[in-house]
Order: sequence, then structure tokens, then C-alpha cells
Amino acid sequence: MRSLRLVVGQAPPADAMGAVLVRDVRIDGERWAKGRRLSSDDLSAIARPDASVDLGPRAPADGTAGPAVLPVVALEPDDVHEDDAASALAAAVAGPGLRLRAPVESRIDLVASAAGVLHVAVARLARLDAIDPLEVFTLFDGQVVREGEVVASVKIGPHAVRRDVLERGMTAARSRNGVVRVAAFVPRRVAAVVHEAVRPLVRERFERSIESRVASLGSTLTGIEYAGGLPDVEAKLHRLTRGRGRVDVVLTAGAASTDPTDPFFVAIGRLGGRIVRHGVPAHPGSMVWLGRVGATDLLGLPSCGAYSKATAADLLLPRLLTGERASVRMAASLGHGGILAREMRFRFPAYARDLEAPTG
Repeated sequence: MRSLRLVVGQAPPADAMGAVLVRDVRIDGERWAKGRRLSSDDLSAIARPDASVDLGPRAPADGTAGPAVLPVVALEPDDVHEDDAASALAAAVAGPGLRLRAPVESRIDLVASAAGVLHVAVARLARLDAIDPLEVFTLFDGQVVREGEVVASVKIGPHAVRRDVLERGMTAARSRNGVVRVAAFVPRRVAAVVHEAVRPLVRERFERSIESRVASLGSTLTGIEYAGGLPDVEAKLHRLTRGRGRVDVVLTAGAASTDPTDPFFVAIGRLGGRIVRHGVPAHPGSMVWLGRVGATDLLGLPSCGAYSKATAADLLLPRLLTGERASVRMAASLGHGGILAREMRFRFPAYARDLEAPTG
């Protein structure tokens, strides 16, 4: 880019076509926003001897009056205008589950096309944002988002960027899933198995809580079953992870998460499954566990009484209900931002934002 002198009331220089305003001005009462590319009609309006121009409160640097001079820059052949650059970069950044809004002052918002879970490739985002003057900013990775919510924005700092810099940023951003994506909730079959003695009042509250959680995320709770000893736990898990009775997700309650001889853990091993993670790096809910038996994921909840609170399970359940499989990576991602005090409630699905929360 290079500065260009554009004097109001005088014929513009030959290279003024497409020059870019670097400040907001008013021409004949109309606001022209910074970043505007001057057309032939714009240049004709500026060249009129009787043109009315308001440059705002700034006076000439030397304090003298004279013809108004518009603050503009001319683009070089290897420059890309901010709106064009932001559009190209946003297309590379955006993965599935997003739609792009039109640029406003070189900022393009990425909007969730459906309710779901936001995924941000944090390391790639940091590499991209290290390229001056490219700017990409997002909500938190793993956050539950609404349809139509702005989850990220792409912006170019100055009014143009060199083409080679833009291409470097697009190379850093480009992948099958982009840098940012939203995994939409999909209808899934969910069952719950409880191995715990529960008082009637607590049991009713627990069942109501489980059903509302699952339904609010677009899935179906097929039932809640109460199991006795190991044979009963194993039989129920076998039926829910095999054949026609198989569900996508089994929620459990009542497991002694630190006891390897707990009926849930023994039954999972006997069924050929495995525990993916004993506990997760978040509080409350650090003893929530994840497992898999065949094509079914298992999420070990806190005790029935504790499930009236918002916990790490309320960040894991939404991810399972987008079709994501239980994994070490899923659990490990909770560590950043894992102190789930009330100040972090915005990360939860809507149902959990009104539940009890710790103060720290």
C-alpha cells in the first residue's frame, strides 16, 4: 500500500481508481466508511468544486486551512483488499457446521448452522494468529453453542494485506475440518444403568434430570434400569451394547470409580470393552469416567444425589450426543478451563446453566 493525495474539488490522479479510505468521512451528508473502495462515481463526487466534505474533528497538522484532503491509500498489484482477504481466509478457517456472514469493516463472523459443540484446533489457531496482520478469534473449544450463535470471527488488521501473507495464512488454516467447526447434535439412543441404593425422592429427581438432559440435546432416553450385583450389571450392559437392544450411549451411576473390582468395571472387561479414562481433569466431576463396549460409549456419572449439580459430565454428554466417540483426547481437552465455577457456566448446555455450581 502507498499513501495517495486526493484533494476535494480537484481532478483525482490517474491511479486513484479503487483507492481505499482509511478514515470515516462524510461527503455531501453521506457517511463513507473507512475501507471503502472508491468507484468512478465516488471520484466524480469528490472532484466537484461544490462538494461538501466533513473529515471529522481532526484539523490539518500545521493548523492552516486549505482544500480538504481525503485520507486514502492505493493498493499495489500484490495487495489484497481487506474484505476480499477476510472472505478468502474465513473460507479456509471454517469447517463443517458453520455459515459465513458478509464482511463488515473487514470482519467476517462465522455462525453455527445448528446447535452443537464447538471444536477449535487451538494449536493451528495460534500458528495462524502469529501471522501479522491476520486475526481469527473464537469462543472456547468444547463450548456448547446455539444455532445462529457467532462462534468465531475473521478480520484483517489494515486495509489490505500482501497476497503472499494471505496465502501463508490460508495454508496454515486449510484442512478437512478447518480451524473451527461445529459438531451438530444428532438423535441418539441413550440408556441409564444405576447400581446404587437410592431414596425415592432422590431417585425421582435423578430420573427427571437425566431425561431432561438427554431430551434437550435432541436424543431419546430409552429407559433407566436399576441393577443388583455383578451378574445383573453385566446382563444389563450386555443387552444395551449388543444386538437389537443396543443403544449409542449408556449413562451409569453408582460405580466406585477408584475400585477396579466395581461391578461396572468388571462387567465392561468381561464384555470385551475397556475403560477409556478413569476420571477427567475438571472440577466438579473429576471422578467421571469414560468407557467403550463395541459401538456403545459409556459415561460414568457422579452419584444420583450429586447429579443435581453441573459437572464435567455436562460437557462430555453433549459431545457424545454429537456422535463423537469416548476417547482420551475428549477427556484431556477438559483441562483447559476445567475449573467449572459459576464464572464458567457459559460453556455448558442451557439446561446446566441453572444447576448448582461450586464457588471455586
